[in-house]
Amino acid sequence: MAGELYVVATPIGNLGDMVPRAVDVLHAVDLIAAEDTRHSGRLLQHLGIETPMMAYHDHGDDRQMQRIKDALLAGQKIALISDAGTPLISDPGYKLVREVRQSGFRVIPIPGPCAVIAALSASGLPSDRFSFEGFPPHKSSARIKKFESLAKAPHTLIFYESPHRIVEALEDMIGVFGLEREVVMARELTKTYETFLSGSLADVHQLVLADPNQQKGEIVLILHGADEEAINPDNDEQDRVLRLLLDELPLKQAVALAAKVVGGQKNSLYQRALVLKGGS
Repeated sequence: MAGELYVVATPIGNLGDMVPRAVDVLHAVDLIAAEDTRHSGRLLQHLGIETPMMAYHDHGDDRQMQRIKDALLAGQKIALISDAGTPLISDPGYKLVREVRQSGFRVIPIPGPCAVIAALSASGLPSDRFSFEGFPPHKSSARIKKFESLAKAPHTLIFYESPHRIVEALEDMIGVFGLEREVVMARELTKTYETFLSGSLADVHQLVLADPNQQKGEIVLILHGADEEAINPDNDEQDRVLRLLLDELPLKQAVALAAKVVGGQKNSLYQRALVLKGGS
């Protein structure tokens, strides 16, 4: 029989969130590939599961991948789990799933807890369109650059952040997205000290600074998308600036300078400048 790989979600905190199907699969498979066998061993012990485990990480050596492929070729069934939540969501597994699928084996998802979706569902922020951006870069300069690339995104943005960087991350967000952008910080989801802080970036930053407990645990940041004004700068102001610059500069220079002054895409500013110049 052909081997199968099961991608199994595990609890992000509350062990009661382990779905029955996931328990059945972990009992039934021949091998469990875990991000951290010691960490996952405690969960399996709690559930009374004695299935053999091996360590797997996307940055591990080729022997891990080959062992799994050999087991699948032998017709064995394997479960992939991460330390918490759904594998591949900022956790190892992408390379394995891709390799296994390309090798012709069946990959079967066993859905369950996911911190991204749990946080979004209780945030009160728009959920019709969102993007998960993972962990921001560790260094402030790279983090700011990342935020700047998302500053005009109209949809909800979701980030993971570590507790020892949360204050700096919020400060960089304020610098890029502004003091008033709405944010929800979800911390320690499904655990004893689960907390949701909501308000402007300035408000949440102050709350985190004032309470050291908010600088501990697993953190999800859900940021409201840019409003229409931020996405589409005021056309009247664009036209005013373009007219002034066109009176003094060649078209291309006027457009380049206008983009720096009022923002906006150079291509659209160029087209608008052509219209204004043609009508003058």
